[in-house]
Amino acid sequence: MTKKKPPGKEAENDESPRVRVTLADVESEGIPMPPALQKKPLQQKSPAEWAYERLILYIQNFEEQLDNEHEVAMGFAGGEVGVMRIEGIGYFDPDIVTFYGTDPTGSKTQLIQHVTQLNVMLRTLPKQLANAEPKRIGFRLAADLNND
Repeated sequence: MTKKKPPGKEAENDESPRVRVTLADVESEGIPMPPALQKKPLQQKSPAEWAYERLILYIQNFEEQLDNEHEVAMGFAGGEVGVMRIEGIGYFDPDIVTFYGTDPTGSKTQLIQHVTQLNVMLRTLPKQLANAEPKRIGFRLAADLNND
């Protein structure tokens, strides 16, 4: 007789994590985990590396929903701190994630965040140059993961 696992415990013991998204206007579906994220076992990843990889997936998915007039940005939680156009993401093992970008006035901005305090609100900003193609950082970041 096998013991039944409590709800939610199945994913803890699986080799690869599951991703699922449900939106009001889109049919719910599981999202396949990119092969690049499965190269290194989850147990060997630092919290910063694992947060970095998942943020890339969220940003890439968000960008897929944007029109050609907008780019991804992030809003800061906790007051009137502002918005940053995301131009890069990095991590510092074992527990720091860093966002690089510019604010709406064009000033360079960097946010250094501990993974236990990580709260990111993805937003849109109009692209900076009217005739230019929108910058899609999520796709560049995902390509970088595949090159590791």
